[in-house]
Amino acid sequence: MAEMKYTAKDSVFSFIFKQPENTRQLYLALHPEDTGVTEADCKLVTLEHVLTNGITNDLGFQVRDKLILLVEAQSKFSVNIALRMLLYLAATYKEYIDEQKLDLYGSKPVIIPRPELYMVYTGTPRQLPEVMRLSDMYDGPGAAEIEIKVLRDMGKGNIVDQYIRFCEISDAQRKQHGYTMKAVEETLRICGEENILMPFLASRQKEVRDIMVTLFDQERVAEIHEYNLVKDARQEGHSAGRQEGREEGIRAMVLTLKEFTADKAAIVQKLVKQFELLPQAAEEKVERYWNS
Repeated sequence: MAEMKYTAKDSVFSFIFKQPENTRQLYLALHPEDTGVTEADCKLVTLEHVLTNGITNDLGFQVRDKLILLVEAQSKFSVNIALRMLLYLAATYKEYIDEQKLDLYGSKPVIIPRPELYMVYTGTPRQLPEVMRLSDMYDGPGAAEIEIKVLRDMGKGNIVDQYIRFCEISDAQRKQHGYTMKAVEETLRICGEENILMPFLASRQKEVRDIMVTLFDQERVAEIHEYNLVKDARQEGHSAGRQEGREEGIRAMVLTLKEFTADKAAIVQKLVKQFELLPQAAEEKVERYWNS
């Protein structure tokens, strides 16, 4: 079954930062020392349908022939971003190798751009590491490693800070007005008053509005769908009024939600809430039934 997309703000991120002027501003926020960089120096290398289930990365761009930057926007924290970024980086390098016709089997060393990986986190405040590593996902020493720098409000008013503020405004208006056009219009109005992402939003307001409306609809459908999945699984678990029935309900929830998200931590939270399990017990249930 295809994975339902939970991309309420991530696609807005992709739309904003694929514009050449904003790609350059993003690079300057990360490398303020390189004042001579131009829009022409920044080439988009964002992947499309990289993996078999159609997952794409949010943003990839190459600066001159020296640097490749991959940037993901996340409103929900998941340590799994490290493994996803490894796959995105490998696929990006493959495209670069094909484009440059590099000979990986020759005796001469090939030269590739240096990678930098970032995650822009727009979720609710929580303790996050400044750097995430692939090695956080496996035990013991390993031969593969990548590092992802976590970006939150940098306190400098640059385009990264403005995007994070845009997300905060959007979340607040959605909570107040629901998944409605009113929430979209108020988000754009407040951004104008606070000079957030201007003049970009002013010149592209209709396009951004249309994207937000579409994504609000996706998020609303996803919420309703998930609610019914949880309801059905819980009914299955308690209908017999016996421990066997409850256990089967837990198993059903794990396997059903697995089809819609690979984030085990999110499923653990659902089990804790719906079946009143302790977090450790819920983690054990997810591991037990994940491949059953």
